[in-house]
Amino acid sequence: MSIKRYYATQDNTITNAYKSNLATRGVSGNMGQSDILEVFSVYAQASSSTGLSSELARILLQYDTSAISTDRTNSIIPASGSVNFFLKLYDAEHTQTTPKNYKLVVSAISQSWEEGLGLDMENYTDLDASNWLTASGVTKWVDDNGNVQTGGSYKTGSDAKPTEYLFTQDFDSGFENLEIDVSHLVEDWVAGTVNNYGFGVRLTSSLESTTDSYYTKMFFARGSQFFFKRPVLEARWDNSKKDNRGNFSLSSSLVPASDNLMKLYLYNTVRGNLTNIPAVGTDKLRVSIYSGSQAGAPAGSKLFSPIGGGVVATGDTNITASWVETGIYSASFAYVSSSITKIFDVWHSGSVEYHTGSSISVKTYNSLSYNLDQRYVSKLTNLRDIYSSNETARFRLYVRQKDWSPTIYTVSSTNIETSIVEDVYYKIVRSSDNLAVVPFGTGSLNHTRLSYDASGSYFDLKMNIFDTDTAYALSFAYVINGSYVEQPETFRFRVE
Repeated sequence: MSIKRYYATQDNTITNAYKSNLATRGVSGNMGQSDILEVFSVYAQASSSTGLSSELARILLQYDTSAISTDRTNSIIPASGSVNFFLKLYDAEHTQTTPKNYKLVVSAISQSWEEGLGLDMENYTDLDASNWLTASGVTKWVDDNGNVQTGGSYKTGSDAKPTEYLFTQDFDSGFENLEIDVSHLVEDWVAGTVNNYGFGVRLTSSLESTTDSYYTKMFFARGSQFFFKRPVLEARWDNSKKDNRGNFSLSSSLVPASDNLMKLYLYNTVRGNLTNIPAVGTDKLRVSIYSGSQAGAPAGSKLFSPIGGGVVATGDTNITASWVETGIYSASFAYVSSSITKIFDVWHSGSVEYHTGSSISVKTYNSLSYNLDQRYVSKLTNLRDIYSSNETARFRLYVRQKDWSPTIYTVSSTNIETSIVEDVYYKIVRSSDNLAVVPFGTGSLNHTRLSYDASGSYFDLKMNIFDTDTAYALSFAYVINGSYVEQPETFRFRVE
C-alpha cells in the first residue's frame, strides 16, 4: 500500500465580512462545525467613514502528525525523504459566483487555536473559539514577536528562507480542487522542529487588497456527509518491488545499462508474517549464484557449481544484498554468463546459509524484424466480491498476451505462465458515479505502481480509505511503448 490518508482533526472558516445589515462585521463569528470551508475577498459591498470596504474569509485546518510518527515507527509509511505529503481540499459547487484566475496561499499557522461549535456562515451570529480576532477564548492572534494580528497568525519561515512554509496553487476555472505538496512542512512537524498548529488557506496578499472581488471559493469541510470530499493529508510513495525471478534476463547490449540489472528478493516469512532474520536484522546479506540441475538442492551439494565471472561489477560470485523493509532483502546485479541458462541463488552471511532459491531460467533479449503490437488480457485471480474496511487486501493480477495460442500439448502439460508487464498502475473509482477515489498514480511518485514477482503483478490495499457499503471498480494501465494504455477490463468489489 503506497497511499495513506490522514483526516483533519479540526477546521474552521474565519472572516471579517459584514453581517446582513452591512454595518457590523462578523469578526467574532465562528463556523467550526460547518460542513463547508470558504475563501473570499469582496470589495465595495459597503462603505464607511474610511472609504469602501474590503471583506475577507480564510480557512484554518489541522492534522494530527503524531499519527504519522506512529505509522512511521510501525513501518506503515517510509522514512523522511521517501514519502510525499499532499494537502487536498475538494471543491464544493454552489449557486453563488465562483471566482476564476486567482491564486491561493497555504501557510503554517503559528499558534494554537480551537475549532469551535459555530455553524452560521450567513449572519455570523455564532460567537465561539477561533474567529477573525481570537485563536481561542480571549487569546488574540499574535505573531512570533507578540504583535496582535487579525485573520490568523502565520509562520513564513526563517529570515534566510522567507517562503519556507508558504505554498501556492493557481486556479484557472476556479472550480479546481486544491492539491499541494507540503512535504517539508509536515516533516518538520513530525520531527518536532516546528510546532504543528495546522494550515491556513487564503488568497494572496495582493488579491486580498485589490479592488476586484473574488467571491466565493468553497471547499468541503471535515464534517461533510461526502466521505471522499473531506479534507485529507495524503501520504504517497512508491513501494513497488520488481523481483526479476520470473523474467530474469542475460545482460545485453540491446538494452540500457540500467535494464541489465536484475533484482532478486528474499522474503523471510515466519508463521505468515514478514520477519527480519534475527542474526542479520537490517544489516547486509551476501548472495552467491550457482549453476545446477535440480531445484531445491541443498547449498554445498555437488549438484551446484559457483558461476565464476557471471556477475558484472563484483569481481566474484558474491553479491551484496540490502535490507529493504521488515523481512525483505534484495540484491541487484547484471548476469553475463551466456552458456548457463539455469541458475540458483543462495543467500548467506558468513558461513551461515539462510535460503536457496528455486531455479531461475535465464532469458535473452531479442530484437524483432517487425513492429510488435502488444495487447494483453488481464484478470484478478484472487478478487473477492466483498472486503472488510478493517483489512489490508492483496490483489494478484494475471496477464497474458491477447493473441497467445497454446498448442494442445502446452495446455495438457503445463500451467499457463503469467506475462510480466514491467510498469502497471491501478485506479479505483466509485461504481455509482465514476468518482475517482484513487486516480492513476503515475508521474514522478508512481504511488499506484504494482510490484511483481515470479507469480506476476500484485499490490496491497488498505480498505479503510474507502467509504463502507459502497461498490468500487478497479482498472489498470500498462506502459506500452512508452505510453500509458488503460486496459479494457474492470473488476468490481464492495467494501463493508
